Amino acid sequence: MDTNSQQDNLGFIILISLIATLGGFLFGFDSGVINGTIDGLQTAFQSASMGTGFNVASMLLGCAAGAFLAGRLADKYGRRNMLIVAALMFIISAFGSGIASSSFEFVVFRVIGGFAVGAASVMTPAYISEIAPAAIRGKLATLQQVAIICGLFIAFLSNYFIADIAGSSVTQWWLGFEAWRWMFWVEIVPAILFLVGLMVIPESPRFLVMSNQQDKAMSVLNRLYQTRAKPLYEQISESISKQKAPSLSDLIEPVTRKVRPIVWVAIGLATFQQLVGINVVFYYGAVLWQAVGFSESDALLINVISGAVSIAACVITIVLIDKIGRKPILLIGSIGMTITLVLMVFAFANAQSDASGSLSLGSYGTLALIAANAYVVMFNFSWGPVMWVLLGEMFPNQMRGSGLAIAGLAQWLTNFAITMAFPVMLGSIGLVGAYGFYAICAGISVIFVGKYVFETRGKTLEEMQG
Repeated sequence: MDTNSQQDNLGFIILISLIATLGGFLFGFDSGVINGTIDGLQTAFQSASMGTGFNVASMLLGCAAGAFLAGRLADKYGRRNMLIVAALMFIISAFGSGIASSSFEFVVFRVIGGFAVGAASVMTPAYISEIAPAAIRGKLATLQQVAIICGLFIAFLSNYFIADIAGSSVTQWWLGFEAWRWMFWVEIVPAILFLVGLMVIPESPRFLVMSNQQDKAMSVLNRLYQTRAKPLYEQISESISKQKAPSLSDLIEPVTRKVRPIVWVAIGLATFQQLVGINVVFYYGAVLWQAVGFSESDALLINVISGAVSIAACVITIVLIDKIGRKPILLIGSIGMTITLVLMVFAFANAQSDASGSLSLGSYGTLALIAANAYVVMFNFSWGPVMWVLLGEMFPNQMRGSGLAIAGLAQWLTNFAITMAFPVMLGSIGLVGAYGFYAICAGISVIFVGKYVFETRGKTLEEMQG
């Protein structure tokens, strides 16, 4: 247990954590900006539902590759350097996605952005976990989800105002470019700020010890932990000196030759976070609400409201995560998401179709809206932040990079599958069938957490067992 954090340079630790979480902000912005551009993409590239699904989900293939490669390369080149690469890719992707003249060009730039998002998604929580004291590690790692939701919120807000001022997302706006292109270009500003900020933060001391840069590691630990630097250095060195260079083989039990149980728990956490359907709300929120009778403007405004309540939910998590632990929060979230998804299914099941085929919720509209926002709150109170917190801290130092690589790959591949499937599900089994599936997955996640997830609250990273 880490009970001496009062001796640490907390101001500096919080500052560099905030800079690192700009990666989470861009993760959120890049994920959410697509939400308001669906109509523009369909018009510009003449794509049908399956084509639109791939244009939206193409980034996720890059995310999967980015998460896997960043997790592996971080053990060789460092956590900070991987974040710098991600920042450069965010800039390239934001510019290219807006300037694209064909579906192929757009997909290429979205995949580049996906590499950036995937890298940031695993490197930001890993970096924060490796520089933060155990006593407040959960709070600081939860800032990642706050940043993600802030990024989503700003993307939704930006999309809303740009579409409102221009008239619609497909209307020509400044310099003769359509409004949807400007929605992507807004991201260039925070991406540049992220790149500049990364130039002033130190590398992870645990990576420096693993890469035999002892003097640099001691220097960083002195800046972070002051009088506790030397014993912490010795503790980190002792845990690492017994091990060989990190590799994917660390995830296999040497005696049984089976994948270690901790890896399966991480994969379960990563996949269930997506199977509950949260990113359908992030990527297709505007389409969803238009499908049940709201205008484009109203649908974009509902996304803004969802973003605001999500931030409030994350603030509650920051207060509680180092007090009651990770596992209880996940259980509360799983139960809450199951209930709210069932309520949404009930509301959608009672929707009526008009002569044009459009759905109308009628008196059930209020129930659907409240349940949807309550679902988003429950996710962002629990699985949103806590999954990333656990992945960043649950692995021993030796296998953290490799473990994050596999878990990140699983997370983004599941995200891709869910995102690609939604337009098809919407056209075949409807909202009732789609959200019924997500409700079942949320119910199963209750069992998974109760049986397999272990608590990490208050433990140092050197106490984690593989």
